[in-house]
Amino acid sequence: MQQFEEIYPFSAIVGQEQMKKALLLNAINPKIGGVLIKGEKGTAKSTAARALAHLLPDRLVVDGCIFGCDPADKKGLCLDCQKHIGELKTKKAPMRVIELPISATEDKVVGSLDIEHALKKGEKKFEPGILAQANRNILYVDEVNLLNDHIVDVLLDAAAMGMNFIEREGVSYAHPSAFILIGTMNPEEGELRPQLLDRFGLCVEIEGIHDAKTRVEVIRRRRKYEAGPEAFLCEWRESEQELRERIVRAQVLLPQVTVSDDMLMMIAQICIDMAVDGHRADITMMKTAATIAAYHGRTSVGVDDVKDAAGLVLSHRMRRKPFSEQQMDRQKVAQSIQKSQGSSAQPAMAHEHTHMHTHDHQH
Repeated sequence: MQQFEEIYPFSAIVGQEQMKKALLLNAINPKIGGVLIKGEKGTAKSTAARALAHLLPDRLVVDGCIFGCDPADKKGLCLDCQKHIGELKTKKAPMRVIELPISATEDKVVGSLDIEHALKKGEKKFEPGILAQANRNILYVDEVNLLNDHIVDVLLDAAAMGMNFIEREGVSYAHPSAFILIGTMNPEEGELRPQLLDRFGLCVEIEGIHDAKTRVEVIRRRRKYEAGPEAFLCEWRESEQELRERIVRAQVLLPQVTVSDDMLMMIAQICIDMAVDGHRADITMMKTAATIAAYHGRTSVGVDDVKDAAGLVLSHRMRRKPFSEQQMDRQKVAQSIQKSQGSSAQPAMAHEHTHMHTHDHQH
């Protein structure tokens, strides 16, 4: 049974629309910065992560490279691939889910340098860690709130830079580590520090399904799947292929998506009204809105894309007030949108740049 467990089809997951949307957007544009999924146990979090990996198309990798370097990305190659740039052999490889165990030590995560070898032989000997395996894959971190804060910091740094830097006693080493970060946590087991929360691009809160009809559909599909996994996968193959093609189309379209000054003003206004600290929210909202537009096959960001992005980008960044309800938040976003549309109706200053391109496609 276990071997089939990992490939329950993404398109067959019932409900949890926000979670599925956040995962797809990160698959199209990993520069969004990952997603934190908050929810109770048994809400299809790890099923969704595995299903996403299975959904994404195979990638071209350098054969024999521990980092699975992209042969087309000459700038992003590891040191070893750079040395042999003329003779790189390539192969196709499926996307993988790399899991980070809660007990992982820093060396296990970042990898280790053999200092003695470096001193004696004058060359660096690197023992790869989880961040090496995660390059160009999905890094799945269950119960991220129970991890050591320092390790979470290291993960988030690598996710933001697409590189892992390791330094031991004056010897340093760097390698590519660009991955789709999926973190999960059960809020009943303690929160993440706000500084760490802010660094996850998107956040979704999922609940158990309380609608009987939908719950029955979950059970029905699961029963059918367990009775005959191959037949079930066959039944969903077409939906999976359509979704896969849609992701690829969106990745190609993304570099052409433009965000007008009016939309940027709207994003800034929403972030000001929602009392969000720093500028990470504005930037992530712009990237997310552009990715949503690309997913829908459009080359310019509209009001609905901004509204959609706000729902995914702001929930974990707002200063928490007691008894604040998500409903109120949605009304507030709508008011901010009206406000920014009202102000843009005033005679505007001469615009030097009417559009801003978001060059956030995956290299």
